[in-house]
Amino acid sequence: MITKEKKTKVIGENATHENDTGSPEVQIAILTERIRELTEHLKQHPNDDHSRLGMYKMVGKRRRLLDYLAKKDIERYRAIIAKLGIRK
Repeated sequence: MITKEKKTKVIGENATHENDTGSPEVQIAILTERIRELTEHLKQHPNDDHSRLGMYKMVGKRRRLLDYLAKKDIERYRAIIAKLGIRK
């Protein structure tokens, strides 16, 4: 589970303006951090199918947000995937 301090740090690093907590970039960054933590958890607990299902749902939500951002503003999309290192 992502801690409050870590979430605040992620929001601060990806905010587009001062009070930004809900832009696509921030949502994608938070989901990416949660997915990374769950990936580490699943490496140690490979039979935890409930957490795996939750992670798959987060990946799908992040994919939809990335699709939305690519459709609305391709430069912001490219910037966020480069910053977070999502695509290879």
